[in-house]
Amino acid sequence: MLAKLQALPSAVKQYLVVTGNYWAFTLTDGALRMLVVLYFHQLGFDPLSIAMLFFFYELFGVVTNLVGGYLGAKIGLNRTMNIGLGLQVFALAMLLVPTSWLTIVWVMIAQALSGIAKDLNKMSAKSSIKLLVPDDAQGKLYQWVAILTGSKNTLKGVGFFLGGVLLTCFGFQLAILIMAVALALVWVLSLVLLKQDLGKATTKPKFSQLFSKSRAINYLSGARMFLFGARDVWFVVALPVFLASQFDWDHWYVGGFMALWVIGYGIVQSFAPHFTGKKQGKVPDGKAAFIWAALLAGIPALIALSLSYEVAIETALIGGLMLFGVVFAINSSLHSYLIVSYADGDGVSLDVGFYYMANAMGRLIGTVLSGWLFGSYGLVVCLWVSAIFVVMAALLSLSLPRHTHSEV
Repeated sequence: MLAKLQALPSAVKQYLVVTGNYWAFTLTDGALRMLVVLYFHQLGFDPLSIAMLFFFYELFGVVTNLVGGYLGAKIGLNRTMNIGLGLQVFALAMLLVPTSWLTIVWVMIAQALSGIAKDLNKMSAKSSIKLLVPDDAQGKLYQWVAILTGSKNTLKGVGFFLGGVLLTCFGFQLAILIMAVALALVWVLSLVLLKQDLGKATTKPKFSQLFSKSRAINYLSGARMFLFGARDVWFVVALPVFLASQFDWDHWYVGGFMALWVIGYGIVQSFAPHFTGKKQGKVPDGKAAFIWAALLAGIPALIALSLSYEVAIETALIGGLMLFGVVFAINSSLHSYLIVSYADGDGVSLDVGFYYMANAMGRLIGTVLSGWLFGSYGLVVCLWVSAIFVVMAALLSLSLPRHTHSEV
């Protein structure tokens, strides 16, 4: 086995290192989220206080993706990825303090560092693939991006389960210690194995380059912001609370269902190329982005109509959620390929960082709206806003370049 690994091309070995880093980080990220939610619920924290623990996690994602892209071009993606892994180890270590120190402010700071670490890691992983695949191998690029993106979300769902298991078997602090030690080992391996200066721009990037000047990337980033806002406006707060309050599902049932949804969503992302033209030897373009967004827009609208007229509410919501997950996963994977394809090879992280800044902004907007709209108006309004957001993503996709690449 070791001999086979050593015989692999350099690009493939680097891809495996990047993917391994991303997988290890994602497992701890998902597990940490579940550990924090369950543990602080046990301590008697109210839902709003628990939600506030993650506010800086999302907020700092916006800034990190923007500045992280600049850092990646300036110092290299290997360094930004390793900084992300190191920050996550530090964030985990912050939670090993005595229980009396675990105040809301302290945990918010730890979560802020974890959010910075997550987005540095993600930006570095997505940008690196652009540099490991030749420009004339767009089919392979799409496949590699789809596998990385899909596996990340699958493992995030697994991380939810892992967090619950670790908390049950070992308690909060020992669970955190186990994850910190395991991720520290991955960090050391990454420092040794990851190629030096990967993604470092040949010319010194200017800070003004943080904001993309590419028309295609600007439109794609706008579409991404609305796409993820459309998911989180009903998925993050409104859906789990609705399932618990209206269907009388207990917390474990709700958490398990959400975790399985994320796992399934990730699996579909990995196979997205098979739904978007791989059999015909093509990779997607702006037209494909518009078509898949248009298909997605009708799903939350149909669920909203079913809930409004009280027609098979449980079937419509659960079935609609499954269908939404499949079509959304294809949209997300398609977008992830397009940004890597559009990005400039020299200083690729600048473009990818700007794009994922818009992604983080969409998550933040969706999360805030989810709590406010659901509390004030209910799930139906959240679903209608979701449909409007997807329509906006589809309209922006009309301005994306249209091209046809043959798979190589």
